[in-house]
Order: sequence, then structure tokens, then C-alpha cells
Amino acid sequence: MTISPEALALADKVEAFVRTAVFPYEADPRRDHHGAPTDELVSELKELARAAGVLTPHVRADGSHLTQRETAVVLIRSGLSPLGPLACNTNAPDEGNMYLISHVASAQQKARFLDPLVSGQARSAFLMTEPAGWGGAGSDPSMMKTTCALDGNHWVVNGRKTFITGYEGAKVGIVMAKADEGACMFLVDLPDPAISIDEIPNTIDNSMPGSHATLSIDNVRIPADQMLGQAGEGFKYAQVRLSPARLSHCMRWLGACIRANEIATDYACRREAFGKVLIEHEGVGFMLADNKILIKQCELMIDWCAGVLDSGSLGTVESSMAKVSVSEALMKIADNCVQVMGGLGVTDKTVVEQVFREIRAFRIYDGPTEVHKWSLAKKIKREWKEAGQTAKGPW
Repeated sequence: MTISPEALALADKVEAFVRTAVFPYEADPRRDHHGAPTDELVSELKELARAAGVLTPHVRADGSHLTQRETAVVLIRSGLSPLGPLACNTNAPDEGNMYLISHVASAQQKARFLDPLVSGQARSAFLMTEPAGWGGAGSDPSMMKTTCALDGNHWVVNGRKTFITGYEGAKVGIVMAKADEGACMFLVDLPDPAISIDEIPNTIDNSMPGSHATLSIDNVRIPADQMLGQAGEGFKYAQVRLSPARLSHCMRWLGACIRANEIATDYACRREAFGKVLIEHEGVGFMLADNKILIKQCELMIDWCAGVLDSGSLGTVESSMAKVSVSEALMKIADNCVQVMGGLGVTDKTVVEQVFREIRAFRIYDGPTEVHKWSLAKKIKREWKEAGQTAKGPW
């Protein structure tokens, strides 16, 4: 499947907007006490994107989505600045939540919860991860302890959640809990007085408004018609969101690393030391050569996985492979950029320092590298058994 001229033109339009309109805002001081952009700043950026015709560019006017391969060329460009996805409304968790709601929700639910997200009037949060000390779900969703029980025409939810990105200031929530039937998902209006913020820790990353909250859920009453899909089907719906959300993270942060590499390259081609510009020193030039190779590898891996998703497959294994490959490659790219720039690379004089921090967090978010590799190793063993291999081996 080829990428349409429509998507390519849209990607160019997004890039031009981010470079000309968003880059100047990177020094804007409007940040909350965790260092994240304030909602005031985000709203201002969204209005600029709306005027430029690049707000929520991955969703067409009729509500349909670009293909995953088309989404990639657009989201990579939006990621050229840490503020770009916020301005264009392609950021996490909203982009993944929009995708999920559009595929699972009823028409009534879409009108109430999806439309404000697509229009950029609201932010959202996905409430799944639970505190380790509470014994709840982290990388293993089957450990979920938050419960829900039907009481008349309402479901009553109790539990705790942690690392809930964007919760503070969000207006739409997707809550996961378990019932006798199995995992369930609910759409909720936020804030809700029965959901309290226990803490919002300072984290290594700070590009996302609302940061990463820990929550207590105390007898939240949710109307039955706000259940997303059917009771017991929550994990199936999570799979609908899972692979595209993993991949769109790769897209956005690839854009950020492309930008960081541009800055590092410009620095290396201008800065002189020991009688010549830095890039002419093999140790520096090789790092930038490695970056160019890694960027291309990331592009190809994203495009391959996007093609799998566009074929109709859930792409669970493929997105797991892509997430590991891309996140580890981006970490090396970001680290090389800091190293090339020396002392300047660890300051806030450019976005390179922030990109490095954000990518370090990305290696954990949406599943740590080690969990993905462990899951892939289990699949390898299972396939070996299914192939009828004997204990003796083929040798």
C-alpha cells in the first residue's frame, strides 16, 4: 500500500507549521511545577494549529483515520519539537485514546467523549497502570486489582492507579477495572470527586501536560451506558489500542531525534577544535554517521510495522519488536547528539537535552525493553515446540 499524495502533502504542511510556528515556543516559560507545558500554552498552540489547518491531522473531517503508514509520515513531522504533538493534537495519550474510542465506542459515546478530543477542546487520560506497592498491574495487566461491580444502572469502581499520564487537567478518562466477567473499560468525565490525586512525582520527562499522577478511586459511580463495549472484553479492547499506540510513540520520538541530530550536526560542522571543525574528527563524525544509519533503520522499522497494522493484523508481536528496536536506537541517537555537543548538550540551551530525557523515559513507557524481549522469547520457544523439535535437536 502506497502513501497517498494527500498524506505526503499534509506531512509537509505539518512540518512547515512545527518549524515556523512551534519552534519559537520552546523557550516559552509557561510550565507547571513539574516542568510540563501549561494548558494555557497548549491551548494557544492548538489555536495556531487550527488556523494553519494542521490540528488533529491524522483524523479526516469525516472521522476516518489515515492509514498507519500515512499516520507515520505525519506524526514523525509533528514530533520535530517536543511541543509539536501538543500543538497538532497528535500527542499521547490523546492520540491513542482517540483511536480506541473511534473503533469501539457507540455513536452516542463518540459524540460525548471523542468529539471534544478530536476538536482539541479536551485532553484525556488512560487509567490502567497500578502501584507496585499495592500489588497492582504494571507491565502485567493480568495483575489488575481495581474492581468494578454493577449496582442498578451504574458500575461502582474502586482501586488505585499510577503513572497516569495527563490526568491533571484532563476532561475525558478511560478507566480499566475487573469484574466477575473479566476486564472492563469505562468512559468517564473528569475531574470526578471520587477520583483523588495522591501525588504527582517529578519524572525525568516533562513534555506532557498533567504529568504522571497516582490516583485513588473510591466508589466512583459510572452509568452503565458509559461502559466501552461489553463487560469482560477490556483486554481485547486494550489490544486494539496497544499496537498503534506503541508505534505512534516511535513515530513522534523519531521526529524529536531527527531534530536533535540536525542540531548536533550543525554544531559539529561549525565548532572548531584542534585545528578543524568537529565533524572532521573521526570520533565525532562517526557518531553522526551512526545516527544517520539508525534514523533510517527506525524509519524502515516503523514503516514495516505500520504496513502490518494496515493489513488488518493486530500486530502485537510486530509492534513489540518495533518498540524495542526503535526505542533503543533512538536512545543511542539522542546520546550521540549530547556527546557531540559536549557541555552545550547537557544544558537547556537547545532541545537536545530534553530529547535525551524524554527518550530515556520512552524505553520504559508502553512496556520496558526487557518485557518485550521476554514476551518475544516465549513466542520463540512456543514456535519451536509447535515445529515438532525433539530434545536431541537437529544436529
